Amino acid sequence: MERRSGRVTKEIGHRTLFKAMGYSDADLRGPIIGIANSWNELVPGHFNLRQVADYVRKGIYRSGGAVAEFGVIAACDGIAEAHDGMKYILPSRELIANDIEVMARAHALDGIVLLGSCDKIVPGMLMAAARLGIPAILLVGGPMAGGVSFDGRKSDSTSVSEAVGMLSAGRITKETLSMLEDNAAPSCGSCSYYGTANSMGCAAEAMGMSLPGSSLIPATSAARSRAAEETGKKIVELVRQNITAHDIITKDSLENTAKIMVATGGSTNCFIHLSAIGNEIGIAPGTMIDIYDRASQNIPSIAMVNPASEYDMEDFYRAGGIPQVMMELENEIDLSCMTVSGKSLGENLEDRSSPFGVDRRVIRTKEDPFCKSGGLAVMRGNLAPGTGITKPIAMDPSMYHFSGPARVFDCEEDANRAILDGNIKEGDVLVIRYEGPKGGPGMREMYFAMKLLYGRGLAKKTAIITDGRFSGTNNGCFVGHISPEAAEGGPIAAVRDGDTITIDVENKKLDVDLSPEELEARLKDWKRPPQKELKGILGIYAKLAASAAEGGMMKV
Repeated sequence: MERRSGRVTKEIGHRTLFKAMGYSDADLRGPIIGIANSWNELVPGHFNLRQVADYVRKGIYRSGGAVAEFGVIAACDGIAEAHDGMKYILPSRELIANDIEVMARAHALDGIVLLGSCDKIVPGMLMAAARLGIPAILLVGGPMAGGVSFDGRKSDSTSVSEAVGMLSAGRITKETLSMLEDNAAPSCGSCSYYGTANSMGCAAEAMGMSLPGSSLIPATSAARSRAAEETGKKIVELVRQNITAHDIITKDSLENTAKIMVATGGSTNCFIHLSAIGNEIGIAPGTMIDIYDRASQNIPSIAMVNPASEYDMEDFYRAGGIPQVMMELENEIDLSCMTVSGKSLGENLEDRSSPFGVDRRVIRTKEDPFCKSGGLAVMRGNLAPGTGITKPIAMDPSMYHFSGPARVFDCEEDANRAILDGNIKEGDVLVIRYEGPKGGPGMREMYFAMKLLYGRGLAKKTAIITDGRFSGTNNGCFVGHISPEAAEGGPIAAVRDGDTITIDVENKKLDVDLSPEELEARLKDWKRPPQKELKGILGIYAKLAASAAEGGMMKV
């Protein structure tokens, strides 16, 4: 097979520039493999990727490839939470995809290893792979260790936010909060719960874009280094066999992924990311919504991981991880899908072995699930004629039907202040709007509000609905991704304090108790609140952002 890189290495001028960096003639005769590395010193989930990249390089060189490593931006959702920094997180997904496209196309790379962890980095990298259509493998850095015991389970980085709410309610001391600050996140790695970071790592494996069993290996495990070296070897094999991302990322593999996310109670954010990835291969957003909706109705919940239970990502890994979940659902998924191992999904499962066995406290069978319904659900109603997304597996079943008066806030900060000041009461439904893709802009996560309610003992007594997003760690009664968003004149813009809102998870309905005539009249009188002038990426994103129902990508 003719190398893609032959377009640049056959020209003496191009070879001269490679040789300026120390490449040899032997290097330039083999495939040139890019390593898109999002290592930095700002994101715990990426802090180990410099070392991981060394092992990928080893594998590439041992298989006869040449390495071309370059940097990719990565921001930390946790550090960006609860301030304007979160507005940049979803737009960063588009920048990541674009940057990788530029580097791979401009330099005619033969294949690429995508090194990333965390929320928007992994989907951005998968979008790039789908767009490029060259051989590609995604490798995550792995989850961090669980923290000190707190509130009945191993703590994690979000436990500190819960503790802030507890402190404001007089439930813990400042000393306890300080102890938690030092011990809730004891190592590098993606956060130890089943949030968006680990959900998307698992999604990449379910999709066939990561090596089998690799997504949940702890960040500090020696097995992570071995998986990295094997990834380096495999990418060279894929190049030689011309197995590309287009062979792996297909409608069928995305449907498999949706089923795995539903079965395991993955993050609600997976919905927008899978829609964005699907868009790169020509799958209409409505089709992805239908795929997700069918999966949520037909696939039971067979895994229970924090925030749905006390078990964290290391427990999930030792219980058998994604391969075991696939084994339990082998009659529900398409086993013929190609994967980056060079084998089909079914062949991977035949070769599977787990050194730790199976832990039925974490992963059950399809016949004996934790819940007969899926862990994620698509909601609709007069407040969400497009979509709303919730996570039933992270809710107490007593909250599956919740009705109460609206408390309306036009930004996250106002809602957080009301919670901390004790102005939210049992039975309230917080409406946090103008936080959608265009309205935020950037579709911030309402993570902090949910955690503050938990800390104040209100998680099972109140609810939140929003045109923003939620973190995968959130639990309680919530519906996010409401579309159309308030900034586009969606029905959520018409809600007023005191309106009765009903969340009916079992019937997948989200409604406000208003007649069609009253709702129409309010929207007719609606005017979008003035928005300050936006510059840079936020200005671009606000102009081009698609709705949450369409994946929140930038549409040109």
